[in-house]
Amino acid sequence: MGHTRVVLWGFGAMGQGIAKMIDLKDSIEIVGICDTNPQLQNKPIGEILTDFKHDADVLINKNIDEVLNQDVDLVLVATDSFVKDTFSKIEKIVKKGINVISTAEEMAYPYANESDLATKIDNLALENGVTVLGTGINPGFVMDLLPIFMTASMERIEKIEITRINSLSPFGKTVMEEQGVGLSVEEFQNKINNNELAGHVGFKESVYMIADALDLKIEDFKQGMEPIITQVDRKSAYGEALKGSVAGINMTAEAIVEGKPFIIMNHPQQIEPDAEGIETGDYVTIHGSPEIKLSIQPEIEGGIGTVALCVNSIPNVLKAEPGLKTMIDLPVPHSISR
Repeated sequence: MGHTRVVLWGFGAMGQGIAKMIDLKDSIEIVGICDTNPQLQNKPIGEILTDFKHDADVLINKNIDEVLNQDVDLVLVATDSFVKDTFSKIEKIVKKGINVISTAEEMAYPYANESDLATKIDNLALENGVTVLGTGINPGFVMDLLPIFMTASMERIEKIEITRINSLSPFGKTVMEEQGVGLSVEEFQNKINNNELAGHVGFKESVYMIADALDLKIEDFKQGMEPIITQVDRKSAYGEALKGSVAGINMTAEAIVEGKPFIIMNHPQQIEPDAEGIETGDYVTIHGSPEIKLSIQPEIEGGIGTVALCVNSIPNVLKAEPGLKTMIDLPVPHSISR
């Protein structure tokens, strides 16, 4: 891969995790960090992450223009969940001729919800000769790319069922708010009624990525969400749910193909699931010939998984043709050794 100079835009839970993984790689250098948190301003990485080795003197800067005013190969953006919120950031980076990897869930397959903005991003990337990718553990791998890969060994597919039971604990404030962690049941319901609660962002992206890969036409798509009420007090690094409040959301989704449910998803996620003896895991069942069942216990850990997908995708992004890409457009991702 050679030596790659990267900037991190966002230094919360995911940004710091990405920095820690990059610190293990000799082939990647962090040359800048942008974050607007006043508590981080003008502090070196090594003061925030005390065991940092390679780029410990790099200062955290709130001004992205200053951070990008140097030789940069790629920016890892870990700030948003929605395309509309991250679009201006991607636009700024791309216009400087720099590649982008985004953790925004909708960016995993932005055509699902924001086709116009996705087309704009693609055109901008083409015009400036760079590549843009959205990825993460989910969407981006467990509930889309992994099942797609599994279908390669099948001669006929009848139905795909995917379940991910996972912990939200590694994720930051944005995800806690999207999942309603800590809300009372009444507050949760009010937010649902007012369309103020996102829940898991990415079901539609995963479903449409699968459909794209398998050349399917989705006739209808539905999703639902129900609160997971904790019976004990729970606390993670970025969220807290007292007994009787919301610890997370049970998400469900269904895509209709040729008049029948073809892609079915179940995704209960919450902070500290082991507090009530809940075992995490990832499960994929693909009905057809031959029928395939995959069971992973415990879950592929969400925080580490998202960080790894981002960092391990750097070589594929740098080698790709310009444009907006999804995980099905690039070679099979794999761990990078250095």
